Amino acid sequence: MKLMTGNANLPLARDVARYLDLSLTDASVRRFADEEVFVEIHENVRGEDVFVLQSTGYPANDNLMELLICIDALRRASAKRITAVIPYFGYARQDRKSGSRTPISAKLVANLITVAGANRVLSIDLHAGQIQGFFDIPTDNLFAAPVMSADIVARYGGRNLMVVSPDVGGVVRARALAKRLDNAPLAIVDKRRERAGESEVMNIIGDVEGRFCVLIDDMVDSAGTLCNAAAALKQAGAADVVAYCTHGVLSGGAVARVESSALLELVITDSIGQHDVIKDAKRIRHLTIAPLLAEAIKRIADETSVSSLFD
Repeated sequence: MKLMTGNANLPLARDVARYLDLSLTDASVRRFADEEVFVEIHENVRGEDVFVLQSTGYPANDNLMELLICIDALRRASAKRITAVIPYFGYARQDRKSGSRTPISAKLVANLITVAGANRVLSIDLHAGQIQGFFDIPTDNLFAAPVMSADIVARYGGRNLMVVSPDVGGVVRARALAKRLDNAPLAIVDKRRERAGESEVMNIIGDVEGRFCVLIDDMVDSAGTLCNAAAALKQAGAADVVAYCTHGVLSGGAVARVESSALLELVITDSIGQHDVIKDAKRIRHLTIAPLLAEAIKRIADETSVSSLFD
């Protein structure tokens, strides 16, 4: 087994390699003067089971091209099996036609990864479960819920917990977390989105009076939804509000928005490389998913059950 990485999230790749007691594959992923991506592998990978770890977050197109070219280089170097390990799968929000004459970009990206030569895909908390069906190769979708629930119990186990979904679409995810927290009660934020990137909270479904509310979502981008939801929950009588999100995209003024919000803290995983602006944020905390990813990689290499990770 070999573990290779692009430049998207080197700290996570090193942590996974350390957990597996491996050295990262000796390769250079660099740019020509005109910003074309060039990949060169400096060791023999013929007949090897190779895992390429690369998130496709900002800059999404550069990181996606790095992933595709890494896979192509491994295929041409006669690797036996190539698994694309994509902690954060970019373009996942474009999983259906949202209007007339719009693309389904998630399917296009799935096709690109498959045609490049990947034999398998491993990701975490895909924005929509049906994206697994966009691939014609085996796809494992891991969940960060076990890592998050352990952290919630360790930090807030004595509080009067209530799990809150920031929208109707996230109810299944929120219910799964609530089940892990000894069947904690569930509430839903009903919101109306007027246009992309903006949201307006309408009302709270459930009694949050005096509760310690845990907002759960798969990603946080502009943070508008979470901050509006936190304000609405506090207004409805919640004692405190924290948010747990797997992927911290945090684009634009998201960090400043979180820092000035009603959130006690926002907890994100290291599925996406840290932005410099996050380092000084007082209300944003990171959880590592390196052990979870490493264990899944080990089980895939050993041909043992991945789903049993969540039993």
